[in-house]
Amino acid sequence: MALLAGLGTTFGQAKTAGKRHLVEINTTAGRMVVELYNETPLHRDNFLKLVRQHFYDSTLFHRVIPGFMIQGGDPDSRKAEDRAVPLGQGGPGYTVPAEINPELIHRKGALAAARLGDDVNPEKRSSGSQFYIVQGRTWRPTDLAQLEARINEDRPGSLAMHYTPDQVQTYANLGGAPHLDGGYTIFGQVVSGMEALDLIANQPCDNLDRPLADVRMWMRVLQ
Repeated sequence: MALLAGLGTTFGQAKTAGKRHLVEINTTAGRMVVELYNETPLHRDNFLKLVRQHFYDSTLFHRVIPGFMIQGGDPDSRKAEDRAVPLGQGGPGYTVPAEINPELIHRKGALAAARLGDDVNPEKRSSGSQFYIVQGRTWRPTDLAQLEARINEDRPGSLAMHYTPDQVQTYANLGGAPHLDGGYTIFGQVVSGMEALDLIANQPCDNLDRPLADVRMWMRVLQ
């Protein structure tokens, strides 16, 4: 999963009209519930379809980096007994067009689609199944301002990124991974089970960032 790319303008949390779907992620390290955004309908519907097909059941959170994110959704991880073989290349055989929404930020608990890097994927198309959930870290307002300025150095004014005071406080109090803002499609948010997210993110891992004790998942649509 490549790092920063991007759209700019102002980042925040989208205000969605209408009912939102909830998906339960049960894992061997605890339970999370994610709310899916209606602003990203292609990703929402694709995720719901895969959950209903039991695509994710018994797959692993195969890449875990504390203070950053946990990644899963590779079907090849279901029977990945050889730890010398890297995971992260599997999927359903298709990608999903980017739905990068400038109102969504990589706050803690953000659910987003993994993707190949800009060098081979300039359209920022998402993996058909792989996703990550942000743990991140807290950001002091001065550090966030420096990051914002660094990102905007290579952007025209029309694409410049400017965080609102509320967004600055979100990163200061809740934390996240702002360096990913504008580069990946965020399509949901953890609304229950942050303690499970933290437990998974802090698992001891091997040199490929795979937890030493496999963390498996099973999902179901709640509404």
